[in-house]
Amino acid sequence: MASVSPGADKGDYPWWLVALVLIALALAGVIVANDLYRQVFSIVLKGLWVTIFVTLVAFLLATLLGLAIALMALSESKVLRQVARFYTEVIRGVPVLVLLFYIAFVGAPALVAVINVAISPLVSAGVMEPMLVRDLSLMWRAIIALMIGYSAFIAEVFRAGIQSVDKGQVEAAKALGLSRVQRFRLVVFPQAIRVILPPLGNDFVAMVKDSSLVSVLGVADITQMGKVYASGSFRFFETYSIVAYVYLILTIGLSLALRALERRLRRGAHP
Repeated sequence: MASVSPGADKGDYPWWLVALVLIALALAGVIVANDLYRQVFSIVLKGLWVTIFVTLVAFLLATLLGLAIALMALSESKVLRQVARFYTEVIRGVPVLVLLFYIAFVGAPALVAVINVAISPLVSAGVMEPMLVRDLSLMWRAIIALMIGYSAFIAEVFRAGIQSVDKGQVEAAKALGLSRVQRFRLVVFPQAIRVILPPLGNDFVAMVKDSSLVSVLGVADITQMGKVYASGSFRFFETYSIVAYVYLILTIGLSLALRALERRLRRGAHP
């Protein structure tokens, strides 16, 4: 992920950002003036909405699953804690690309088989048709893989953020008679979110980049559109320069927005 240098927080003028903006403007001028670059840009841009959709849906699902795993890890039940630990250690130990292939070609058929077993009475009654593996699109298989892969990392972010809240405040809330859900909603989470948001934002930017892996399944995202054009035109330099340009615009823009949000949260925490 593109990040801001430590000196930027100490008042140093962000010359690196000025350089990036100038380079971005120069490349934008090339795209406007050059027919070839303009054509490549228009083709690559067709995959932008797929990239955005895959990233947003996968990240939302990963956040929900990660929160559930984190709550299991902090549970009073030893079994739930061990299950959560097993999940995070296994998933974090598998590369996202390997997980993508595994979910697409092993997990998806298994999921379809389980669904068919569940709906077998309806199939026997003629109410429904059995589900086929091809009914689960490659894009949704990729989303499921990214969801599972990132949920383990997000679970650790939530766990660390929740544990950062002073235990004395939790005990005070318990003494006031607040239920476990009320303590989490009113006391723990509002304080933990300040710790959680920065690393959670980093994971979101990382997922924008890792969403390019869905191209190995033929999903028509930015990378796949560039790959198809380059393989047909042999314009590899121009095509992948534009692909990198689009990803940099997305990731650096998000990184700057997240840094601004982080500074605002810090100011809110220390008025």
